[in-house]
Amino acid sequence: MTSAAALPQLDQRGTPPGGRRPAGTIARGLVALTKPRIIELLLVTTVPTMLLAQHGLPSLRLVLVTLVGGTLAAGSANTINCYIDRDIDAVMKRTSRRPLVVNHGQGTIKPWEALAWGVVLGAGATLLLGLMANWLAASLADAAILFYIFVYTLLLKRRSPANIVIGGAAGCFPVLVGWAAVTGTVALPAVVLFAVIFLWTPPHFWALAMKFRKDYAAANVPMLPVVATPVAVVRKILWYSYAMVAATLALVPYAGWIYGVFAAALGTWFLVEAHGLDARVRATSETQSPEIQGPEIRSPEIQSAAPMRLFHLSIAYLTLLFAAVAVTALLPWGRW
Repeated sequence: MTSAAALPQLDQRGTPPGGRRPAGTIARGLVALTKPRIIELLLVTTVPTMLLAQHGLPSLRLVLVTLVGGTLAAGSANTINCYIDRDIDAVMKRTSRRPLVVNHGQGTIKPWEALAWGVVLGAGATLLLGLMANWLAASLADAAILFYIFVYTLLLKRRSPANIVIGGAAGCFPVLVGWAAVTGTVALPAVVLFAVIFLWTPPHFWALAMKFRKDYAAANVPMLPVVATPVAVVRKILWYSYAMVAATLALVPYAGWIYGVFAAALGTWFLVEAHGLDARVRATSETQSPEIQGPEIRSPEIQSAAPMRLFHLSIAYLTLLFAAVAVTALLPWGRW
């Protein structure tokens, strides 16, 4: 049996003292900083928007340029967000294994490397979109990066429970970028799609934050579930859900009747689930003793299963809604 003394000693970054980090480890860490799963959802909204703007298929070259540029821009914003938030990421269990966190053998990327990587990605997005699509699309991508970093991450995230409401606007820019890439302008249908994602973001994120309330509380981040009761949080989820569905229906004059049928059906599905969460939260809250009512409520049902059901459903909802936009754009007889 190998003794513990015979094993190589590792430093805080999980590498032998004086040793070099493997190139593959660095590459994986840099990619992880971009938060690829979030980028996937952003791109799901971009292509259907381009199809609607074109009323058909844009050139494959333009689609690829826009997707790659959007990926670089989102990766830039997410990487710099990780650089700024590395202190609170270390406190939260959900984020404690991110590449910048020196914890549990992680910390595979140095802070200066992350910052440089984020800047390079942003510059790449600007040049690619500007030179191969148009400079309006590039400017909108830059606006999304700056908004996410300065408005959400630096100004609001640690100071206001409205952080995700206002800051979530950064995630709405891909539809404007996609529309601008095709048309060179920003028209009303793109603004409506922006509003749909803007109103979708709070119910989506607050459902997740209900499960990870203790994480955000430990990091002193005032997400709404930290500073409000579960009942109050779900009430706001309902408000935004109804506003979101109304916004989806506002697109019907531009997207057509097939889209309208899908939007109404999907909206009904989402609202039923949101009301189901409301009913479960209220029922659980009523069974709690008065001394643990409020933000300190510890119901396992409220903090995990029920909110996460709505969180996962919200992803499916947005994907299917934008798929309906794409279908309408490709089927001329589905429009008015």
